[in-house]
Amino acid sequence: MTQKTEAKLLTEKPGIQLIKAGTYKLKELSELRGTPELKGQILDLPLTDNKEVLTLGYFALQPSVDYSAEFDFTEVKIVTKGKIVVRDVEDNKYTAEVGDVLIFSPKTTVIFDGESDGEVVYFKNAGANPLYLP
Repeated sequence: MTQKTEAKLLTEKPGIQLIKAGTYKLKELSELRGTPELKGQILDLPLTDNKEVLTLGYFALQPSVDYSAEFDFTEVKIVTKGKIVVRDVEDNKYTAEVGDVLIFSPKTTVIFDGESDGEVVYFKNAGANPLYLP
């Protein structure tokens, strides 16, 4: 049985969001599918309603200097190792650790903090940067 609900887009406003591991409770597939023996969970979080290109990437930072980047697209970073520390232009600081998710909305300046020491897998709704191709 499918139940339609209206969900707020996570990229509705420009900015940075940090979703800490365990923030959301996943829904039981056995209940959703009406299959009591099924063991699994799922959750969808709408980012954008745009149908655009999607790029997968890998990113790593070691302790060094701060640098900033302008995001004119939606990017989702999932921390797989260590920690990534970012700030916005208002100096709000976000520390993402293994399992945490960072979401950068369009029209956002992100400052990557020099104390970062981690790795992420990311997805962006923009084409691959030719400089970053294998």
